[in-house]
Amino acid sequence: MRAWPTYYRNAADIRFHDGSGPYLSNGARFRFTTFGFPVEAQVTEHVPPAPGQPARVAWHGWVEGDTETRLDVYHAWLIEDLPGNRVRILTQETQKGKPAAELARTKPNPMINGHQDWIEGLAQAALKAKR
Repeated sequence: MRAWPTYYRNAADIRFHDGSGPYLSNGARFRFTTFGFPVEAQVTEHVPPAPGQPARVAWHGWVEGDTETRLDVYHAWLIEDLPGNRVRILTQETQKGKPAAELARTKPNPMINGHQDWIEGLAQAALKAKR
């Protein structure tokens, strides 16, 4: 997880609350800054890859605040080995709160573009590590 900023410029200040890092695991609590928000998060699902089975990871993230500043997100990832030495990465995120609604109305959409940057950066980092 500490490598996130090396391939995703929108992640910074990553810290684990429970000393479980730097790898994600079930129940791990961490915080990071993304899109300018200091997000607290907890891993809700972590299934390592296994032969014939995709890896899954998901976390609930939140920013404390009132009705104007509160933010809740759920971010899930599916990472699957495919034939021909390929990998499929699927990700989905839900966001609730006024800050998320404001981001969603912004054109171009920074959340969609940011997540695309994250996937592309992750793919580039994986290819680089493989070489």
